[in-house]
Amino acid sequence: MIKHNTVIKKIPRTPGVYFHKSASGEVIYVGKAANLKNRVGQYFQKSRARDVKTDALVAEIATTDWIEVETELDALFLESEMIKRYMPRYNILLRDDKSQTYIRIPMNDAYPAISFTRGPLDDGAIYYGPYYNAVPIKKALRYLRKVFPYSTHETMPSKLCLQYHLGLCPGVEAQKTTSIEYKKTLKKLQRYLEGDRKQLVRELERDMKSLAGEHKYEEAAIMRNRLRDLKQLTQRIVFGDREFMDISKDQGLSDLQRLLQLSRIPKRIEGYDISHMSGTNNVASMVVATNGLADKSQYRKFKMQLPGNNDFGHMRETMTRRFSDRHKDWPTPDLLLIDGGKGQLAAALAALDSTGNDVAAIGLAKRDEQIVIKQDDRSHMPQLEYEVMQELHGVVERSDDFLLVTLPKNSHVVKLLQRIRNESHRFAVSYHSTLKRKAATKSILDDIPGVGPSTRKKLVTSFGSGQGTKLASEAQLSAVVGPKLAKNIYEWLHSSGDNMNTL
Repeated sequence: MIKHNTVIKKIPRTPGVYFHKSASGEVIYVGKAANLKNRVGQYFQKSRARDVKTDALVAEIATTDWIEVETELDALFLESEMIKRYMPRYNILLRDDKSQTYIRIPMNDAYPAISFTRGPLDDGAIYYGPYYNAVPIKKALRYLRKVFPYSTHETMPSKLCLQYHLGLCPGVEAQKTTSIEYKKTLKKLQRYLEGDRKQLVRELERDMKSLAGEHKYEEAAIMRNRLRDLKQLTQRIVFGDREFMDISKDQGLSDLQRLLQLSRIPKRIEGYDISHMSGTNNVASMVVATNGLADKSQYRKFKMQLPGNNDFGHMRETMTRRFSDRHKDWPTPDLLLIDGGKGQLAAALAALDSTGNDVAAIGLAKRDEQIVIKQDDRSHMPQLEYEVMQELHGVVERSDDFLLVTLPKNSHVVKLLQRIRNESHRFAVSYHSTLKRKAATKSILDDIPGVGPSTRKKLVTSFGSGQGTKLASEAQLSAVVGPKLAKNIYEWLHSSGDNMNTL
């Protein structure tokens, strides 16, 4: 403790990023702080209540280094970059994967719309993150929008938005700026996210003076206001002196093992969900939690071969395909979590029996978040120990051959299962939406001469659909695909006889 006190005395009371290191010099944890001295000092206060993993981290800290920055925004962005660079093992242990947020900038679009997502896709867009708390990162982007106005219109509106009149959007929906000029602004925002703040300030000052020298006083005033807003970011409170850290997930896994009487802690849990719309674009998701944390490299998705609205049939198909000889190389799960009640679980167990796989499976019903357990020899969970149920404050109901277990909503087991169930639902809906979007883009745009997949994607991204493209003016089309092709598209869509048979 003496050496830590010595280090803490040297740490400044400024925003920054700190690096906890082990005795070997390995960076074991990276964090951000509005006040470095206060934040680092909190780790070594004996009075603070901590979970087991944080105690393990503190016991391993040999020394702490830090980097000072000017603003909390800078600390927020720098922390993300440093975590990606060092991949500290305690950041993985202490963070909740569900809380990760990425900034998405699709620079290949004519007018990129900035958005937030929990997981990056291989779609050609630029992603910044992960950031481990959505609230401060969204607040930071709101502040930066005054300096670097950007669009959030994933589908182009028909008239100027309120944000344009507030100076926060460049008015891309009415071509108040060209695609080239808009992307120049976004590149400056990207440079800020990457830590190039000082150079940007110098460039804005130079541009302001240049505009004033050319007697472009109105544009110079806009630049002056943006420069002032950029400098005032030092006064913005983004995350304060509290850092987001999640509690250890080990308790949930341990309690789940005891509740289900499993032979060992379920290291690999697979979660399944079905998604469709009125029996179309039927898909199933398989997500994996390893040691209680999302293991996205193991996620899989299934496009259903069985047609129609048949959740039970689709669950049987999913289990049959998952445990077929074709996927023998996939690791064997310790537990299956089915999103649904008795019917879905029964369908999954029937499929497992037919494939000769002996894997424990439970359901999680949305109503009251009840844990559904099949009560027979197949389940390997014939009885629930009374002492365990008492300790977990659980209530058990019997329904046919099933046990319905209700635990308090704040229990570690419920939170663990909810995370996996919600992730399986998100992943299924995401795949369903992708298929639905592909079907939606199958339209009369496919038949326009000279319009290929890349151009169709630009048109649908900018105008929402084939119908939206038809409603666009030739000038709006020109801003997206250029004047020559825009003329061809506009004339084809508005030719006599109306080619818009199918949208």
